[in-house]
Amino acid sequence: ERAKAVVARGFSALKFDPFPGPWRAYIGRREEDAAVERVAAVREVVGPDVEILVEVHRRLAPAQAIRVAARLEPLRPYWYEEPVSARDLPGLALAKQGIRLPVVTGEELYTKNEFRDLFAQRAADIINPDVCVCGGILELREIAAMADAHHIAVSPHNYNSTGVGLAATVHAAAGMPNFLITEYFVNFEQVAQAICPNALRPVAGMIPLPEAPGLGVALDEDALAEYAYREFGSRRLPGPQDEM
Repeated sequence: ERAKAVVARGFSALKFDPFPGPWRAYIGRREEDAAVERVAAVREVVGPDVEILVEVHRRLAPAQAIRVAARLEPLRPYWYEEPVSARDLPGLALAKQGIRLPVVTGEELYTKNEFRDLFAQRAADIINPDVCVCGGILELREIAAMADAHHIAVSPHNYNSTGVGLAATVHAAAGMPNFLITEYFVNFEQVAQAICPNALRPVAGMIPLPEAPGLGVALDEDALAEYAYREFGSRRLPGPQDEM
């Protein structure tokens, strides 16, 4: 139902993590089957013309990443994101050699020096640096230029897309020849509208370039105060106990 709702809004691509369970590195047959079945179910609902972006969240060892990718191939996903952690570049590069889907990584890398090593090992087809953690607009553009020289596309990570982060991403991407697509969280829209009255919103799946001065969005600091900083707790993947 959520996939249908996204497509109904005019989006031509959607991303999700189909993998269940709290495992790391080695996936069981039941979990693998469930992941493939979920991607197949979404493909059946959205049809052949909507792109499916498969997120893995760095949870597979190279051998498992290669095997799962082969099973997903007939479903024609647009990409295969972070099958192996970029913190294990040799492992990611090894996996990429055996994967025929476009491999994405980069959200856990923070400077152009780290991306330089990624490019040297040809460990990705697409990178997804985040403007809010990689050093800002200038650093993101420099990383993109380095990627372009290696025939690697850029799809900015945009988990910080509640207003200012999204605007910065759009500005950086506007003059990026190897820009591909950017992340946008529809579930952040209510908060974004509260803190940025003129927050950027997609029109038929596309985010218009802002025309106002600066980043192009106004920040309501009084509204922002309602969302004061608090430490982000330890994250964990859902396990079987969460389904009972």
